[in-house]
Amino acid sequence: MSSFWQLAPPKWDFDATFKPSAKTFNSPDHVAIVVRNYRWLVGLANGETKIGDLEKRFAEAPVVTAPACAMEGDSDGAPRPYQCLREKLSGGYKRRLIKDGIGHNLPEARLPNPLPKAVIDIAES
Repeated sequence: MSSFWQLAPPKWDFDATFKPSAKTFNSPDHVAIVVRNYRWLVGLANGETKIGDLEKRFAEAPVVTAPACAMEGDSDGAPRPYQCLREKLSGGYKRRLIKDGIGHNLPEARLPNPLPKAVIDIAES
């Protein structure tokens, strides 16, 4: 049976990243932390109360007027809803889908850096 981290980033060197981080699974809080994080990501849990003031300040921050781009791999097993970003970005917003089996962690995919082209495309639009 394949794990999420083997399916989501098919071109990622899974073992090189996984093995050094595997010791974190020994924490007695690991499962609770991971489950709560994913519940928060999909809106089923409140944010961390210790940083509630920071979240409130961020929500009240002015709209960003510079152009922005979000990049996501076409094989990302953990896509994020970008609608909340659009409310904070008035200078132009683009979402770039990076194709060819690219997963959640674009830098780990070791492909030609898509950022320069995204910046140029936004500047020209």
